[in-house]
Amino acid sequence: MKKVLVIEDNDDIREGTVEVLTLAGYEALSAKNGKLGVEMALSSSPDIILCDIMMPELDGYGVLYLLSKNPKLASIPFIFMTAKAERADMRKGMEMGADDYLTKPFDDLELFNAIESRLKKKSQTVGFKAAPKDLQTIFSELKQRGKGRSFGNKQVIYVENDEPGYLYFIKSGQVKTYKRFKDGRELSSNIYKDGDFFGYESLCCGVSYADNAATLTDTELLLIPKADFMDALFNHQEMATAFIELLSGNIRFKEEQMLKLAYFSVRKRVAEALVQLSRKFAKDQEDSCTLKISRDDLAAFVGTASETVSRMLADFKEEKLIEKHGNAIHVVSIERLSQIKQ
Repeated sequence: MKKVLVIEDNDDIREGTVEVLTLAGYEALSAKNGKLGVEMALSSSPDIILCDIMMPELDGYGVLYLLSKNPKLASIPFIFMTAKAERADMRKGMEMGADDYLTKPFDDLELFNAIESRLKKKSQTVGFKAAPKDLQTIFSELKQRGKGRSFGNKQVIYVENDEPGYLYFIKSGQVKTYKRFKDGRELSSNIYKDGDFFGYESLCCGVSYADNAATLTDTELLLIPKADFMDALFNHQEMATAFIELLSGNIRFKEEQMLKLAYFSVRKRVAEALVQLSRKFAKDQEDSCTLKISRDDLAAFVGTASETVSRMLADFKEEKLIEKHGNAIHVVSIERLSQIKQ
């Protein structure tokens, strides 16, 4: 019998919820304010906690904060019950570590689904708390939690200001992240290939997406639920270290992009973009690479007009630095292209 703790100052809601849970076969405990709720959690070690936000003595945020600081209670699934469905309140709770939300009034089915979903998720993630493993094994386990999905060419995956719900892994294909401005201009922030994770910046920071993501070709993705990703981060130092390195690399990459936009000529920027993409997609030790990227996407990556990119590509072709094969650009020598002057 699973033990559920209900922390709610409204007598009718608290007693009604306890009654429904008891009829459904749960062991239901209750507390009428946050302070008593924390004390009961310490003494009874429930399997899951349902907690109101606005309460006397200690509000729901305070309850969650105190529980998260106690190693004995920190891993207990925590669901907020609130009549306030404002986005800011929900985001604050999720940033603090809440697992789910129930917006009052909720029906019995919503209540049972939320509880069973969180209990099931907790039992599934126990495997992440095993003895230390090598990073590839952990990545493999994490990817097994994902569900596959196919995306067509130039299909949007998520848009700016969306709430992040998944970590994405590219099984095959290519994905770009980009900003779109009010005047229609587009600036690419990064391009990802098969074997890459993306979308983790917003998950790690607990904020909405700061850019958009779309495919550059037909793409197969794994969508790994946020809860599974966060559990893996919290329970495996190797995983956390790996994603910290990815985040640091992205920061350095974006800093370099800003400096190039400020100080490099367009010719040098186009050359650098081709070099960066070639080094990402080229096979080990090879000095040449064929890039399947459109003129518009390359222009967005460089931060200039498509017509300007076309002129630069024509110049590079005359100089025998690249070859054009339909919509593909073949970089003859990555090293020579990297030596282009301002």
